Amino acid sequence: MKADRTASADPAGLGVLPGAALGGPVSHAVSRVARLHRITAGRLLKGLGLYPGQEFLMMHLWDTGAVRQAELIKAVDLDPSTVTKMLQRLEQAGHVRRRPDPDDRRAVLVEATEESCALYAEVRGAWSGLEEHTLAGLGSAERAELTRLLAKVEANLCQETGDYPAQ
Repeated sequence: MKADRTASADPAGLGVLPGAALGGPVSHAVSRVARLHRITAGRLLKGLGLYPGQEFLMMHLWDTGAVRQAELIKAVDLDPSTVTKMLQRLEQAGHVRRRPDPDDRRAVLVEATEESCALYAEVRGAWSGLEEHTLAGLGSAERAELTRLLAKVEANLCQETGDYPAQ
C-alpha cells in the first residue's frame, strides 16, 4: 500500500521526512539521534570489550557498591534474563563478582571488582570522547541549552511513563 503523503522537508535539514513522521518531526529527529548515538557508543565500548548497555550496569555498581541482583535489574530497567546474561559476560571478564547475600541467602549480591578500576577510567574516557564527538561545533551556551531542553523532554517522558530515573 502506498500512502498518500506530501513530502516535507526535515526541519533538521537531513532530507525528507517519511509521511508517517510528518506529525512528529522532533520525535523522528530524537529517534535518529538516539540510534546514531547508541551505534557510536557501541563502537567505542567494543574497543573496551563491552557490549552496549553493560557500561550502565557497571556505572551503577561503581557508584553504589554491592547491590542485590534484583535491585540492579530494577535500576537499569532491563529484562532479568538480559541482565543475567550481561552479568555472566562481565563476570567472565573479571569485572563483576556475584555472591550470596549474607542477610538473605536466596538473594545474590553483585559488585564491581578491583580489576574493573581500569575499566572505570576507560569507560569515563569513552564517554568523554563520545560527548565531544556528539557536541562538536556547539558552544558552551548551546551545550547548556541542549542539556536543559533534553532534561525537559526527559521529564515529559517520565511523567507519561511513570518512570522516574534515580539519577
